[in-house]
Amino acid sequence: MPHLVHNKSKLHYRVIGCGEKVLLAFHGYGQNSKYYLPMEKALGDDYTIYAFDLFFHGKSHLQKQDAPLTKVYLTEAILQFLEQHSIGQFSVMGFSMGGKFALTLAEQLPERIEELFLIAPDGIKTSFWYNIATYPGWMQQFFKRTVLKPNGFFKILRVFNKYKIVHKSVVRFAHSQMDTTTKRLRVYRSWISFRELSFDRKVLIQTLNRHQIPVTMFLGEFDKVIAPKQLHGFVNALTNGELVILKTGHSHLLLEVAELLHKRKSKV
Repeated sequence: MPHLVHNKSKLHYRVIGCGEKVLLAFHGYGQNSKYYLPMEKALGDDYTIYAFDLFFHGKSHLQKQDAPLTKVYLTEAILQFLEQHSIGQFSVMGFSMGGKFALTLAEQLPERIEELFLIAPDGIKTSFWYNIATYPGWMQQFFKRTVLKPNGFFKILRVFNKYKIVHKSVVRFAHSQMDTTTKRLRVYRSWISFRELSFDRKVLIQTLNRHQIPVTMFLGEFDKVIAPKQLHGFVNALTNGELVILKTGHSHLLLEVAELLHKRKSKV
């Protein structure tokens, strides 16, 4: 699989489709670039899709694993990639945590963005749990200790589940993504390293509107990770925004979007 080397960091990616237009795609937490393979039937004739493994996922490697990934560093890496492939204008798609990467490019390189596809994106409305995990102080140290000694975390999770403080789907997600030391380390490093990929909602809306970037937002009606009600206002504030609600939860949303786009293509 091809990769980009930027200051000793590696961003691996796969090429999907063979269309004239270019789409950079970023997956969600716990996934890798292969999750975009279903997009080939939907978009592969119109786009050449460069689907990246996010850092700490797939084969991608961040040189300083315990240091924050800055917007400047990410943008420089992507600019290097664009230059190597002689790419001028391009579109971006981001699912869940990959939304932070997509939004960074839209914010930093708006003049080069043709379309923005956001699928239950993180970054616009940050969750309460993410804020706790990345907040400086004792809570951050607690999450760090959880990597090696998870019993305390799972005990708290059982209490939250018993009193329905968090939805059962979030509990299932936590168990599936934190049942080994390797997985817990990925959770911690992703939370900490990507914490600077945050956005001023008002400024982001102004940027997208000023550059007249078409934005399509796909959300899951039953999504408990990125709830639709959190993002309605954002889409409504866009002059060129479209909101699509699908009857699914968070984990299957990327596949559902691929199937929807394929059906739309078949009807044309």
